[in-house]
Amino acid sequence: MSERTPGPFHIVQQLQVFEQDITKEQLRYHRKRVMVSKSFTFDAAHHLHDYEGKCKNLHGHTYEVVFGISAIPAANGIAVDFGDIKQIWKSRIETYLDHRYLNETLPLMNTTAENMVVWIYEQMEQALQSDEYASFGARTEFVRLFETPTSYAEARREWMEE
Repeated sequence: MSERTPGPFHIVQQLQVFEQDITKEQLRYHRKRVMVSKSFTFDAAHHLHDYEGKCKNLHGHTYEVVFGISAIPAANGIAVDFGDIKQIWKSRIETYLDHRYLNETLPLMNTTAENMVVWIYEQMEQALQSDEYASFGARTEFVRLFETPTSYAEARREWMEE
């Protein structure tokens, strides 16, 4: 077996050293667009208008939002830093959602998962296109908003551009 061929379990003897064992030119394996995903949870209350069902009453959810963000990897092989997605979430989106009464903090809309997922998509895309992040060449491919563990709404790039 060669050094690069996976084999039975072994203990690493020496960590790879940058610019000794691997060069800067070898860090990026390809120049193809790839997508990374990151998810977050938030707790919020809301109620629905013009709806006859349990959700017309004030109630809450533990939501999960999943972002799919794509870009072409930079010279170091990273397409989108997970930390940057988290920073956008924390500074530009979460503050309107977590532990909030959504009917009050979101733009005037019925706070359905279908409406909310489009608003969240728009916030992420605006952030990625802002001066702070535009140089990454990243774009929002999808946002999935789970209202319960088995029920979600989704916004996709191709639908948003129609």
